[in-house]
Parts: sequence; C-alpha cells; structure tokens
Amino acid sequence: MEYPACVQHEALINAAFQGREVTILCPYDADGLEPEVLADAHATHPVVIDTGIERTSDAYDPEQVVARYNQPLEHPPGAASLTFDADALPQVRSFAVEEAKQLGLTGDRLQDLTLAVAELTTNSVVHGGGSGTLRIWAEGKQIACEVLDRGRLTDPLAGRRPPARDQLGGRGLMLVHYVTDLVRLHTAEDSTTIRIYLNR
Repeated sequence: MEYPACVQHEALINAAFQGREVTILCPYDADGLEPEVLADAHATHPVVIDTGIERTSDAYDPEQVVARYNQPLEHPPGAASLTFDADALPQVRSFAVEEAKQLGLTGDRLQDLTLAVAELTTNSVVHGGGSGTLRIWAEGKQIACEVLDRGRLTDPLAGRRPPARDQLGGRGLMLVHYVTDLVRLHTAEDSTTIRIYLNR
C-alpha cells in the first residue's frame, strides 16, 4: 500500500527541486532490497553511487515511474459510500465522521479525518465537476477513506508543494497530506481518486 506512494514521492523530488542547486543523497541497502526496488531507485535518481563510484543512471526516468504507479485504487465491495454534490456537503461530511467513529477512530484522529474529508469533498465540488463519491472502510489498523470525482489533477506536485504566499486557495490538498498518515492518488482521463489512510 505504501510502496507506490513512496516511489512516486522519490520520483517527484526531482521535479520539486528542478533548477535549484541542491544535492540529496538517498541511501539504499543494495544487499537487502528486492531487485525491483533497486530498479526503481535507478529510475528515480539521476546519479548512482555504488561502492564509492559515482555514475549517471542509464535508467533515470522519473516521469515514467510516476505514470507507472498511477494505478487504479481497489476498494472492498463492502465499503460504505455516499454520492454528494454541493448541497450535500454537510451530509457527506457527517456520514464520513459517523462511519469513522463506528470503525474505531476517536479523538484527534477523528478531527484529522473530519478536516481532510471537508477539504477533499469541497475540492470535488469546486474543481472536480461539482459532485463526487466518498467511500470509507477499515483496512487493518487503519481507516481508509477516498473521494472520487470527475476532475483531472494535472499537477503531480499538488499537495506536496506549498503555494505562493500571496496565492488565494490551493492549500487544501497540502493540508490533507499533513493531517493524514498516507495519501494515495489515481488520476485518469476523466476522474481523480484521492485516498487517505489514518491510523486508529
């Protein structure tokens, strides 16, 4: 569940720091990791240092990595769901909170979910075609909640990069990243799904 998000994050670091004089060193345990993980490391890092020898990575292709891990997010058939539009925003938020309570989310974590759901559902109404579908379920020791709408998120750094200080809006998805334990995203030609996980 976490790995695709981690690999995309590694790939997007290149875009986040593009044009800046910065060096970031990412250590990998080449003896203990699976070959696929090391292959992804070569694809997300322009330079590789192996046994003290620095060389350009022939496999470097961070955009391809982001695209490859942009896979549809499966959800269980029994997930509680509710479709909403602008008029139903209060109802869908109450629905998510009540479902999360029944699934064992309490205290600050419940407040975090409340805030994240408010941001995601508002984004669906304002930027995602005016409506969406919220789903929520338990997954191990976590609560999973996702919002699907008809929008198309085209900026892969949305929610990962602070907006300019004088910019109006544009902070909702960043806030979602901040208050949840994991954010997964799938963008298709005609829809976007944003899924959040919170530890119970």
